[in-house]
Amino acid sequence: MLSPELIDKCLSESGVATLRKRRLPLDMMVWNIIGMSIFRDMPMRDIVNKLDILLPGNRPFVVPSAIVQARQRLGTEAIKKIFYQTQQEWHQHTPHPDWCGLTLLAVDGVVWRTLDTAENQSEFAKTSNGKRESGYPQVRMVCQMELTSHFLTGASFDSVSTNEMNLAADLIQTTPDNSLTLLIKVIIH
Repeated sequence: MLSPELIDKCLSESGVATLRKRRLPLDMMVWNIIGMSIFRDMPMRDIVNKLDILLPGNRPFVVPSAIVQARQRLGTEAIKKIFYQTQQEWHQHTPHPDWCGLTLLAVDGVVWRTLDTAENQSEFAKTSNGKRESGYPQVRMVCQMELTSHFLTGASFDSVSTNEMNLAADLIQTTPDNSLTLLIKVIIH
């Protein structure tokens, strides 16, 4: 379960806090991030309003710039901590079948396009073939999951130019003890 106490703990451990009273405090911004994964076709402003996570105020809605500023203040560290805390708790409390006493895990990767901005172009590569380059910078994600429940146990992100196996190596530190991890290596000739 994702409790307000866990969110507050992860915000505190990450060193981010709402110093002054805001209509969209950081703990509510966490819920907006979760809402973004559920309502993927909606802009952040609409998600904030749909989830009704604003503190009371004179206006019924929040200006878009306040949402962007809150997201920037929140950063990534608190969200990472919340992800790892919840996945560990859910993983520990779910009875997974095993094989010879080992938890079965798998690692696989995916590539996503990002917005075609100057900032993303400087941070992320574009794929290309012999004839042309893709239209968008791309991000590679490699995730590790428990095979029967599909609970993620770890994830690593970087530019599409980073080899999937290098990102998979980043997951070693979060791999649970007494587990067997399956990797798929595709070689194209």
